[in-house]
Amino acid sequence: MSQGAKAPFPSDPVLKKKWELAVRREAFIASPSTVLCSQHFQEDDFDRTGQTVRLREGAVPSVFSFPAHLQKKPVTPRRTVTSQRAAAPVEVETKRKFAQPENLPCEEHLYVAPSSPDKLKEKLSQAYARIEDLERQLRNAKDRERRYKAKLKRYLDNGSAKRLCMSLQPGPLG
Repeated sequence: MSQGAKAPFPSDPVLKKKWELAVRREAFIASPSTVLCSQHFQEDDFDRTGQTVRLREGAVPSVFSFPAHLQKKPVTPRRTVTSQRAAAPVEVETKRKFAQPENLPCEEHLYVAPSSPDKLKEKLSQAYARIEDLERQLRNAKDRERRYKAKLKRYLDNGSAKRLCMSLQPGPLG
């Protein structure tokens, strides 16, 4: 929304009521065509991530300069002993003490990071070693495949395969 753009009142009845109360006009009920200037919203009420600037969901107007009789009065804290006692934090004692297991989290699972940096480094080193081993195995398997393919090609080019097939065929029954 650009500076001074108009925002229509929301259709959600709860949010609409919040907007109506924020305006602070006596017996004010917004009609479907009622709008409010964008200057009555704080900067973080706007979503500026896309090409179009929009009001964020649930934004309520809060920037107004009301006359003195409509200003909210500051709330002063109560000074009575009862009020101070009610505002004081309450400490609750529990009768039961729960033992904390020492080996949390369980490091035998793959998804749990070790509890100390040294164990994490060791686990990382083991993972790198395993990766290197698997890469070596893959390289060896590819080399073997390449050798077998070359050997098969030579075998087929020499005509040895035809002789082998002929020798495997059953002879005349006698």
